[in-house]
Amino acid sequence: MLNAILRAFIPNYTHTEDPTVRRRYGVVSGATGIVLNLLLFAGKLVSGLLSGAISVTADAFNNLSDAASSVVTLVGFRLAGQKADADHPFGHGRAEYLAGLIVSLLILLVGVELGQSSFEKILHPEETLLTPLTAGILVASILVKLWMSWFQNALGKRISSETLRATSVDSRSDAIATSAVLLGLLVSRLTSLPLDGWAGLLVALFILKAGFGAAKSTLDPLLGQAPEPETVQAIEDVILSHRQVVGIHDLIIHDYGPGRRMMSVHAEVAADADLLEVHDVIDHIERELNRKFHIEAVIHMDPIQIGNPEVDRLRKLTAALAAQIHPALTIHDFRITAGPMHTNLIFDVVVPYEVSLSDEEVRTRLAQRLKEQDPRYNAVIQVDHSYVL
Repeated sequence: MLNAILRAFIPNYTHTEDPTVRRRYGVVSGATGIVLNLLLFAGKLVSGLLSGAISVTADAFNNLSDAASSVVTLVGFRLAGQKADADHPFGHGRAEYLAGLIVSLLILLVGVELGQSSFEKILHPEETLLTPLTAGILVASILVKLWMSWFQNALGKRISSETLRATSVDSRSDAIATSAVLLGLLVSRLTSLPLDGWAGLLVALFILKAGFGAAKSTLDPLLGQAPEPETVQAIEDVILSHRQVVGIHDLIIHDYGPGRRMMSVHAEVAADADLLEVHDVIDHIERELNRKFHIEAVIHMDPIQIGNPEVDRLRKLTAALAAQIHPALTIHDFRITAGPMHTNLIFDVVVPYEVSLSDEEVRTRLAQRLKEQDPRYNAVIQVDHSYVL
C-alpha cells in the first residue's frame, strides 16, 4: 500500500537521495497530517463540547497543534529543498532540522497547556457523559493516529528524516493519549469516579515525554553529533581498501542537512611513495566516497616512514605506553629524527572525550614514560581529539 501511495504522488519515489524526491516525501507527509488532524480536531471538539469532558476537548486541541506541526513540517521540507546560493553555499538542508525542533516545541506547549487544564479539572471535577458518538470518534481517532504513526515512520526510514520520525512518535503518543481518555471516560461511566481530569493529566504526560524525545532527536544534528559508527566504518573500509593508504585519522563529518554532508580525513601514505601516483589515488578515493555515500570528501595526505625497523619498534613502544595511560589513547603520524645526543619522537596522540585527563597531563605522562625507557628519547607530542564514536 505504501508503495502505491508513493507511486501516485512522487515520481521516481525510490530515488530518495535526490533532494527533489526527498522534498516531495515531506510534502506528502505534511499534507496528509494537515487533512487528517483537522478532521480529528473537528470531531473531537464537537464530542468534547457535547460530553463536557475536558480530556476530549484537550485532545481535540492536541490534534489542532498536530495540524500546525504538519504545516511546519511541510514548510521545512520546502525550505530544505532549495538550492545552494551565494549566502548559503552549503544549501538549506538544516531547515528540516529546524522544522523538527519547532514541531517538538509545539508538542511541549500543548502538553503544558493540557496539564494545566487537567489539573484544574481534578480540583473541580464535573460530570461527563460517554455517548456512543464520543466513543466512536475516539476509537476512530486511535485507529487513524496509529496508521499515521506507521505511515510517517515508514517515510522517515526511507529518507532518514529525524523530522518525520519525530512526527511519527507524536502520532503514536496521541493514540496512547486518546486511549487513556477513552478508558477514563469508560471507567467514570461505570463507577461514577471523576477520572476525566486524571485522564487528561496522563495525556499531558505522554505528550510531554514525546516532545522531549523529539526535541533531542532534532537538536543533536543541529548541535553537531558524531556520525553513526556504521557509516564511519564503511568510510574507513573504502579508504583502506587502496594499498597506497596505510592508515587514516582525524576523520570529521559535517552535516549540513540530509544529503548534504562534507568530510575531511588524514590519510597516511609511505613517505617514499610516488607523489603523483598517490595524489591520483587520493582523488579517486574522494570521487568514490561521493558516489557511494553522497558526501563531499577532502583528504589530506600524511607521509610516514614505513619499513624502517627502528621506527616500527619505537612506534609500537609508544602506542603500548599510551594504552597503559588509558586504553582509548592511540597515536598516529609517528616519525623520528635521530641525533648524537637524543632522538626526537614526533607524533600525534588521539584523546577521546571519555578520557578525563587533560591534554597536558597526557603529554606529560607519555613523555615521562618514554624517558623512563631511554633518557635520550625526547617526545614532541601533538594532542588531537576524536570526532567519531
